[in-house]
Amino acid sequence: MSFDAPTPDPSAVLASASTPIVSLDLELRVVSWNRAAEEVFGWTAEEVLGQQVPFVPEELQAEHHAMLERARAGGAHSVLSRRLRADGEPVDVRVDASCLCATDGTVTGWVHVLHPLQESTSEQEMREHWAKRARMIRRVNEVVVDINTDLDLPSILDRIATSLTSLTEADAGGFAMIEDGRLRLVSMTHLPEHLRDYAAPLETSLFGELLRSGKSVMLATDETRSLDDLIWANLPGLHTIALGVSYVKGEPYGALYALYSGKKVGHVELELLELLAGHAGVALTNALTYQEIERQQAHERVVLDASADGIAVLNRHGHVRKWNRAATTLTGEPADRVVGRRLPFPLPSERGRPLTHQLPNGRWLEILSDRIAESEELVVDFRDVSQSKTLEEQKDLFLATTSHELRTPITVMRGYANTLVERWARLEDANRLEAVQAIASRAGTLARLVENLLLGSHAESAESDLVLQPFDLERVLRSVTTAFAPLSELHRVNVEIPTPLPAAHGDPTATEALVGQLLENAFKYSPEGGEVLVRAVPEKGAAGQDWDGILITVQDEGIGIAPEDHERIFERFVQGETGDRRRFGGVGLGLYITRQLAQAQGGDATAEANRSHGACLQVRLPIAERDAESDASPP
Repeated sequence: MSFDAPTPDPSAVLASASTPIVSLDLELRVVSWNRAAEEVFGWTAEEVLGQQVPFVPEELQAEHHAMLERARAGGAHSVLSRRLRADGEPVDVRVDASCLCATDGTVTGWVHVLHPLQESTSEQEMREHWAKRARMIRRVNEVVVDINTDLDLPSILDRIATSLTSLTEADAGGFAMIEDGRLRLVSMTHLPEHLRDYAAPLETSLFGELLRSGKSVMLATDETRSLDDLIWANLPGLHTIALGVSYVKGEPYGALYALYSGKKVGHVELELLELLAGHAGVALTNALTYQEIERQQAHERVVLDASADGIAVLNRHGHVRKWNRAATTLTGEPADRVVGRRLPFPLPSERGRPLTHQLPNGRWLEILSDRIAESEELVVDFRDVSQSKTLEEQKDLFLATTSHELRTPITVMRGYANTLVERWARLEDANRLEAVQAIASRAGTLARLVENLLLGSHAESAESDLVLQPFDLERVLRSVTTAFAPLSELHRVNVEIPTPLPAAHGDPTATEALVGQLLENAFKYSPEGGEVLVRAVPEKGAAGQDWDGILITVQDEGIGIAPEDHERIFERFVQGETGDRRRFGGVGLGLYITRQLAQAQGGDATAEANRSHGACLQVRLPIAERDAESDASPP
């Protein structure tokens, strides 16, 4: 006799099992939770179904992932571990994990069978398990400390590769970085050196598969898949590759590859790999952040040092933190003497309003400041305004001086003109002639003043207007001195010129003007009269072989020039002695014009030093090149 036995309902079998059984999908969400699991862990099925598995402690997540990956690689896998109850109390368990597969063999999830250890494992075994785990965590911490002792990226990558094989006992390993959709092997250990910088497509690599899976570790063996990553093609006896992904700022940066050619790989190696990959991501983030900070600081230094303005950055206490190259140039204070101290000049009292300040070295600064709200730092920008300050002062002096110089002849001319208009009929012919002569004389003074003003305004641009060519300097000098000789009954104008005098190279009209300025200056500053001597002599070059130039001197017997004024007298609106302007008149442009015209011809104008009396002003002009046929030595 036979009968048909009823087929057991799988869900009833699962529900009635006395051991907690939990199944997870590929996203690690709970898909089944039997009554025994409710009793041991305290959560009901309604509370956990469809949620992430709740009982894995945070510190054991890496171990959990490693166990699942090891189970995927083949068969069931058991580990001693610890899980949490709903009330937070720990439960020591042995976890038997295996893959949950569809009828076609596709992995769809995992099944966990959990055995509370008080039922199956001795207290001694548990102590040994946690002691072993503590040693493993200590090793990981030692490695983490080592890879975080450096902020140099290549050095960190090499430390990671070396630590990988030491920690996981892999036969070889390396770190592959993602670059533009490809993998590049940037560090390695126990692999041939020629593989360094080897690149392969990310999409078809095991790392690409790991990223698509959304997991952080992966185990590949020659039994479960083809190990055809070109990066590792020539490692003899390769049978297992373990991968762990490292993230930098939330994005996958690269992968740690642990390669095995003899050792069997378990969940412990995978857990170590996942922990190391995570810590490597932190170390890489620190190194890349440090690199970015260094790059920004380098860029900031380049920008600051390229600025023509002086720039200082002060901390919240008012001490200098940054001091650029222009700041040193402007103030004469090097960075090592300023950084950490107060500024060597005052700050503006109002934000956005510039302060003008003169340094001890005579330079004028315009200083601006603004505060950075986030850091409470103060940025101080300062620039050299000495030239504009000088021009402003010169403008004021020019206006005052010119007004004074114009007032006297104009007053005289107006007085004589009014006299002629009002009293013409009553004046004697001699008186009329005297008035007209006075007007003519003062008109000449005004004409010379205007001429000097025009020359002064165009002196700096004279070079572009001159026609430089060989010319007869002796003829120019004799012409100018002949014209000036009758202008003063108190002065004797003498000329000393060797014969023959070499031709000068320059502009004869400009030379005539500058010599005229020197003669006018000599007359003015020797009010008692005396000799005015004009000389011209060739000068030898540095080697003493060829003629280098011609030296023109105009020497008088007047008040002379103070040593400290030898350079100052060639500036605009300057006269050689305090009070000279009132005593001698003029606007102080004559010697400025002289130097500008001399320099425009390739020469210069100076004052001779160490004179006991009188002044001697010198002008040097280039000598014209001699004809090849003429090689006569100068006298």
